[in-house]
Amino acid sequence: MELRKVFAKNLKQLRTAADLSQEELAFRADLDRTYISALERGLYNASVVTIERLADALEVEPATFLVRPTKGTGRRRHGVSR
Repeated sequence: MELRKVFAKNLKQLRTAADLSQEELAFRADLDRTYISALERGLYNASVVTIERLADALEVEPATFLVRPTKGTGRRRHGVSR
C-alpha cells in the first residue's frame, strides 16, 4: 500500500477512535478542516510539521501514522478452497 494511503487510513482511524470530528481535529492541530479531509482521502502529502501537529492533537507518536497494516488482516472464508 502506498505510504500516503497508509497515512490517510491511519489518520482517519485515529481521529474516529478519539471521537473527534474533522473540524475539532483541525482546530486542535491549527489546520483547516478541508485540509484534514484531503489528507484523509490521500490527496495531499503531509509535511513533518503537519504530522507533528496532528500527533500532538491526537496524543499519539508521529510514527503511528506511518505504520503499515499487517498482512493477513483481511476477511477469510473458512472451510472454502480456492
